[in-house]
Amino acid sequence: MATGRTHRPATRSRGIPEATVARLPLYLRALTGLSERSVPTVSSEELATAAGVNSAKLRKDFSYLGSYGTRGVGYDVEYLVYQISRELGLTQDWPVVIVGIGNLGAALANYGGFASRGFRVAALIDADPTMAGKPVAGIPVQHTDELEKIISDNGVSIGVIATPAGAAQQVCERLVAAGVTSILNFAPTVLSVPEGVDVRKVDLSIELQILAFHEQRKAGEDAALGAAGPPAGRPGGPPSRKGPDGDMPAVMPA
Repeated sequence: MATGRTHRPATRSRGIPEATVARLPLYLRALTGLSERSVPTVSSEELATAAGVNSAKLRKDFSYLGSYGTRGVGYDVEYLVYQISRELGLTQDWPVVIVGIGNLGAALANYGGFASRGFRVAALIDADPTMAGKPVAGIPVQHTDELEKIISDNGVSIGVIATPAGAAQQVCERLVAAGVTSILNFAPTVLSVPEGVDVRKVDLSIELQILAFHEQRKAGEDAALGAAGPPAGRPGGPPSRKGPDGDMPAVMPA
């Protein structure tokens, strides 16, 4: 089996924690927005709010990059964009193949954010022979029979799987055998890969189920609150008890 590319992201050799690596794209997205608005500097508090993390965690994350900002000034936006892009490997061109050009695969092919973030869609691949030659997002679809040659010719190390679940593992194995060492999996299945191959899974149904759980919990809390009546101290509710330090619960713990 081919081992694929020998280079690995600099973040691993530098000992940056995976949790920090996972937040770097969030910081980069927020910084890119600031850069597009010509904002020269940003404080850790402002950037943390824009990225959805707390400022202490942000400062800790940036310390792994050797970036500490300037007291009273903050962080230089353009320099941080470059620094994070470099750590994520986005200062070079990454050819990507998308396998499975159904509705989801076609939507991914039409996503304009790939090119602006250092990724080039090198090929679109599908098992349906009637799809061969049809342009999607300006790129002609190629048949899966050509998969290995496409990967070799384009030096591809990142593959995107958007096939039905039943075909995903076989596609994965062919990608890995051809030299792909990183896979973004949209198929609703867990892939088995050898050591040294990285897989990131995106399952939209799981994310929706998690949101449904939170909605159900919020509905239950609202129902319980309605059954309990207004909180103490509000009109219609039981009187509140106060002590020298302010509000006290109506029933003190034992």
